[in-house]
Amino acid sequence: MTRDMFEHAAAERLRKEAPLARRVTPRTLDEIVGQDHILAAGKILRRAIEADRITSLILYGPPGCGKTALARIIAMRTKSDFENLNAVTSGVKDLRELIRAAKDRRIHENRKTIIFIDEIHRFNRAQQDALLPDVENGNIILIGATTENPFFSVVAPLLSRSQVFELKPLDDEHVVTLLKRVLAHPDRGMAELEIVVDDAALSHIARYAEGDARRALNGLEVAMLTTPPVDGRIHITIDVAQESIQRKLIHYDGTGDQHYDAASAFIKSMRGTDPDSALYWMAYMLEAGEEPRFIARRICIAAAEDVGNADPHALVVATAAFQACEFIGLPEARIILAQAATYVACAPKSNAAYMGIDAALTDVREGKTVAVPKYLQDAHYPGAQRLGRGAGYQYAHNGEDGFVVQDYGVPRWTYYQPTGRGKEGEFKQRLEECARREEAQEDPHEDPAERS
Repeated sequence: MTRDMFEHAAAERLRKEAPLARRVTPRTLDEIVGQDHILAAGKILRRAIEADRITSLILYGPPGCGKTALARIIAMRTKSDFENLNAVTSGVKDLRELIRAAKDRRIHENRKTIIFIDEIHRFNRAQQDALLPDVENGNIILIGATTENPFFSVVAPLLSRSQVFELKPLDDEHVVTLLKRVLAHPDRGMAELEIVVDDAALSHIARYAEGDARRALNGLEVAMLTTPPVDGRIHITIDVAQESIQRKLIHYDGTGDQHYDAASAFIKSMRGTDPDSALYWMAYMLEAGEEPRFIARRICIAAAEDVGNADPHALVVATAAFQACEFIGLPEARIILAQAATYVACAPKSNAAYMGIDAALTDVREGKTVAVPKYLQDAHYPGAQRLGRGAGYQYAHNGEDGFVVQDYGVPRWTYYQPTGRGKEGEFKQRLEECARREEAQEDPHEDPAERS
């Protein structure tokens, strides 16, 4: 009895000393904000939780959006046994012990077990595969939480046996609502003090939390703990809030969705002739710690893929920027990258060369092979002339304007179809003139018998 009282007192003390974000965690579905798309009345996930008919789930979303809080609510509502596992600190041995206990529970007590695995993307393929038989056989119900796109980070067989629900980052209004609710929460701490937070301070914390409820609550807690009370009252102003949460949070893992989504937005902004958006997404990546080399590579690709021959100088600028960043580095490299990105964004656009090479590659891989005409074959070796190699070849520079009518193996306009934009407009005119001269003069290499 004495031991139970001691353990209860210790647990109560630990609960009171827990971080604010843990003490005020939601206890009902209505207390979770910003996820109405999956938790509003009538939604399938809410109905399943309320009816205690949960199947295996993957909860996917950025930090602080409510994944773990939702799992705790499921734990409180379910009649199944609920087990917690963190993929960072646990391995296959821990997993097997939980599964063994779940099997015994199902056989001997006819009770289900829900296993919640936080950061499931941290499990490697073998660890995830270890879950498959028991999820398939119903020995366990899996709830996995991940900040990374599960379609990349979770094995396909596990995904096919689970429902995937994406939780969204909270907007500023949701975070402010949450902060106000916490200020009235019985477990917020400092019950003997009145805490007043200016609206400007709440807005600052919400804005700098960038949709992460946990970070917002941590900022509020710092403000509460570091502001001395006056006459039993703590007043949190905008100045206090700015000191409590000073740097804007950027969710960016460098290898997952944020990395590829930001890079995609950057490239599409340059392609869409929007230098302002291109600079924003470049700044977003740089501030999040992206390597300048990665950004420079994307600019080089865009210069060739999206600008192409409409402005051939774009690739020169992009390549020079890449090389300059290699030996200059940040912070000055940002200036070089900005010049190259805005040049590519503002340049006239053509993907004709890019589309042409892809069409040619497809024909080479899948189409009929084109034989090299004998007059184009290499004649620079002994005996080549005896084999007829190079016979009849016309040197282009001997013709008017450096052009002669000659069949080079592929009909004109098959692959490269230049636009009329920028420098490529000049190329198009040149090629059209060549085509007219070809039409006006029969190919000297064509067999007369074939013409007849």
